Amino acid sequence: MVEQSSEVPISGTGKPAVAMSDRAPAGTDTEKELAAALAELTGADRVALDSDFFTDLGANSLVMAQFCARVRKRADLPSPSMRDIYRHPTIRRLAAALVEAAPADTGPAAPAAPVLVPVAAAVAVTPVGRFGHFLCGTFQLAVFLVYSLVSGFVTAYGYEWIAAGSGAGGIYLRALLFGSVGFVALCAFPVAAKWILVGRWKEREFPVWGPAYARLWLVRVLLHANPMVLLVGTPLYVLYLRALGARIGKGVTILSRSVPVCTDLLTIGAGTLIRKDSFLLGYRAEAGRIQTGPITLGRDVFVGEKTVLDIGTTMGDGAQLGHSSSLHRGQVIPDGERWHGSPAEPTPIDHVRVAPADCSTARRFRYGLGTLVQLLFVYVPLTLGGVYMLFTEVPAIGKRLDPQTAALSRPELISDALVLSLAGFCGFLVLGVVVLCTVPRLLGLIVKPDRVYPLYGLHYALHRATARMTNIKFFGWLFGDSSYIVNYLRGLGYDLSHVEQTGSNFGTEVQHETPLLVSVGTGTMVADGLSVVNAEYSATSFRLSRVSIGARNFLGNNIAYPVGGRTGENCLLATKVLIPLDGEVREGVGLLGSPCFEIPRSVERDARFDHLRTGDELRSRLRAKNRYNLRSMALMLTVRWLHVFLLTLLALASVDLYGVVGHVVIGSYLALTLALSTAYYVLVERCLTSFRALRPQLCSIYDRVFWQHERVWKVPNQFLNLFNGTPYKSLVWRLMGVRMGRRVFDDGCYITERTLTTIGDECTLNMGCKIQCHSQEDGTFKSATSALGARTTLGVSAHVHYGVTLGEGSVLVADSFLMKGEEVPPDARWGGNPAVELPGTAVRSGSPDRTLATTNASATTTR
Repeated sequence: MVEQSSEVPISGTGKPAVAMSDRAPAGTDTEKELAAALAELTGADRVALDSDFFTDLGANSLVMAQFCARVRKRADLPSPSMRDIYRHPTIRRLAAALVEAAPADTGPAAPAAPVLVPVAAAVAVTPVGRFGHFLCGTFQLAVFLVYSLVSGFVTAYGYEWIAAGSGAGGIYLRALLFGSVGFVALCAFPVAAKWILVGRWKEREFPVWGPAYARLWLVRVLLHANPMVLLVGTPLYVLYLRALGARIGKGVTILSRSVPVCTDLLTIGAGTLIRKDSFLLGYRAEAGRIQTGPITLGRDVFVGEKTVLDIGTTMGDGAQLGHSSSLHRGQVIPDGERWHGSPAEPTPIDHVRVAPADCSTARRFRYGLGTLVQLLFVYVPLTLGGVYMLFTEVPAIGKRLDPQTAALSRPELISDALVLSLAGFCGFLVLGVVVLCTVPRLLGLIVKPDRVYPLYGLHYALHRATARMTNIKFFGWLFGDSSYIVNYLRGLGYDLSHVEQTGSNFGTEVQHETPLLVSVGTGTMVADGLSVVNAEYSATSFRLSRVSIGARNFLGNNIAYPVGGRTGENCLLATKVLIPLDGEVREGVGLLGSPCFEIPRSVERDARFDHLRTGDELRSRLRAKNRYNLRSMALMLTVRWLHVFLLTLLALASVDLYGVVGHVVIGSYLALTLALSTAYYVLVERCLTSFRALRPQLCSIYDRVFWQHERVWKVPNQFLNLFNGTPYKSLVWRLMGVRMGRRVFDDGCYITERTLTTIGDECTLNMGCKIQCHSQEDGTFKSATSALGARTTLGVSAHVHYGVTLGEGSVLVADSFLMKGEEVPPDARWGGNPAVELPGTAVRSGSPDRTLATTNASATTTR
């Protein structure tokens, strides 16, 4: 069943989503027209002017989003946003607020409006046609094949050279030399390629799929493929960015793994701190064009977690940008000011809450040198030596490397692959769980909570090791969306009090700084994308502190919950909401948006399945869900193991042929692995859906339909990232069921429900954006289709919800959240969290970006 207007009942009696009223509307013309529009949408005879949309009329956010969309099409009525709906939840109050605000739209800007810098008009860019699109795809395929062959040849020659060593000492020295040279080469090659192919990045525009884009893509791929990404959070990473052309001062700490691409346009002053999951790429894509531009950060700047810095943005000395916030193009934070929100606005909150510590240049140098020595003299030689020992001591591999051995039979290949894959897979499962449940607790005895430690010392290294170890995605993927995630998180160290088991307490993606300092109250449900920010940083120090999330909460997607979050019990926290750090503790309310504002905790519609959440009915349904989830986990483990088996079989066949054909077969292994993995997981997903499209749903989480949906979510999709920025990403999406147009540029979009999504011709999808065609609010699951018209643009880290339509040529700017049911008109420019139309920025497709404005917006809770 699709949730839409009055056809959706809010109880078992079949009552409409908006109740009818016996009171005839009476008031101003605006009030009468708004009341008539709502009555027409819902099929009611009349709507009372003073009845609350949610508590009296029983409306929901989807109905009110459709109401806003209808009113926006009326030239004779002011345009409301969902923020207006929640702030003024009656026809009379809404009309008064809209009429009062109307003159201000053309008046002078309010004093608190963001500071903007002029953005130069862009020159017209000629788009690349079909042939250019084909040439770019051919070039990218050729690059990948060459990279695969070269890496295979180097690996094969390196193995032969290491194997020629005598004794353990000789093997170690050769592994040390080969590994060190390989590490330096992998790090230096992207730097050389950038300076040779590009030189210095400059502020400019060029079409996607053209020669300039091909160079940008190649540099970006090489940067993401090099091992220096593993050293994020160390001084070595800062030095590497300097080698790429970035102007970075002393004492800068960067914790984000999102690698800047246009590094010459990046300026970071001394003493600046950039938290993880932040985007500062130096480029963006819009309407089929790549736009590069500067990002300038002054001295002692703080950039919070899950933030986006668009091109053409500036932060002055001592400025702060809070968590879950963004700066849109042209925004400037003056010296010493603190901002938050999307787009950001001033706030009195100090986000640097940990005292500084002694962290000298010498300390940073020692830590960087120690990290490099440890890597080159311990990890790399032991890894290469371990591979050599595996190849020589395991007969299934060693006998195939011997040129004198004849090609083995098919049964021998299969049996050896079965043994190796089962041993490796089961060993990883058992050893992984044991290590994760013991080692972090031992390290926690050394790194004490609520104590300030300097960066780049023993305590910092142990903290980083704990964070990397306990955020392995495999086990969250396995146990998430089931009752068993509770046991797993408890094993890591979470304090989950007296858990009220729901069968969906946590999603598959939960991350933290340390699992030992997380408390979650009873009855709380958490969707995917929660990041528990229980480590506080300054430019020189860090401190671990406990984060407590209250009881009977519901947390939507992609939330950063920091230390000191001012929320208590029975709160509904929306997707991408900015958790408040000041004011009274919020209880019994909903929080939406960035910055957040209050809405009702729930409406009557949310209670339609409450009878399934208590008593014998709950226990019966929960037992059935647990049995189904166990089968899903077993099935997905089998799917993952079968994938490992196929790759092992391919590897053994390649090694077997190595003695006959030589290095060519080893060189082609990487390309064959990608092709096999893609085809395999596409086939698995389509089999799970019986090669049919998903249907829009409105059901309880204890309905079998929802359990089937959860099973589809577990199909691995990490391979998709390898296709980012290429024409082949669209091809893979089509194979997975997305109705995809021609020449779509996808730089890193993720689509949760493929068969419920439609994307038009020549759309532009930026890195980190997401199209999510479902929602879970407490115990209710909903899904519906979403459609992007031709030439639509989704900005970096933009989030599109279900039941949404974006008109042709429309733009959703960076870090925006387009809530469910919204309709974006053609050629409109929307932004904010949640998104509304940006005043004065309606554009024709392909026109340059000239202005940006800050507007208020609202959000919704999703799963």
